[in-house]
Amino acid sequence: LFEKGLWDLWQFLLAIRHVLDFRKQRQVLLAKRAKSLVVNKKKSQEKRRQIFKRAEKYVKEYRVKERDEIRRDRQARKTGNFYVPAEANLAFVIRTRGINGIHPRPRKVMQLFRLRQINNGAFVKLNKATINMLRLAEPYLTWGYPNLKS
Repeated sequence: LFEKGLWDLWQFLLAIRHVLDFRKQRQVLLAKRAKSLVVNKKKSQEKRRQIFKRAEKYVKEYRVKERDEIRRDRQARKTGNFYVPAEANLAFVIRTRGINGIHPRPRKVMQLFRLRQINNGAFVKLNKATINMLRLAEPYLTWGYPNLKS
């Protein structure tokens, strides 16, 4: 079919074509990657801006609540009354003692709060039932109200 010289030339041209195709595909891939990097960078910048705005909104909301509490307290004192702030509805509970010699009832309470080891902690919604459970297991737990500083 082909003579020796033509066959070598044909192979050489195929190799050149393969290299050129590979380079072209690589350039297309690099262009796509660069474009996607730019798009992703813009998306992440916008997302960071939104997160920052949301955090600012929360900080503003908490400051307004704190100022409102202070204002109500001052207003009540000014008129000779007492202001009782609202009770917290969230607590952080930490287990402080082990399991040796514990009555089954406090042990069950600690299981329900997912406090299976010493120094485990959990956030708990406070209602009448959970407050009673905390009282029952109080010798083995430490708990308090979280705030922004803690």
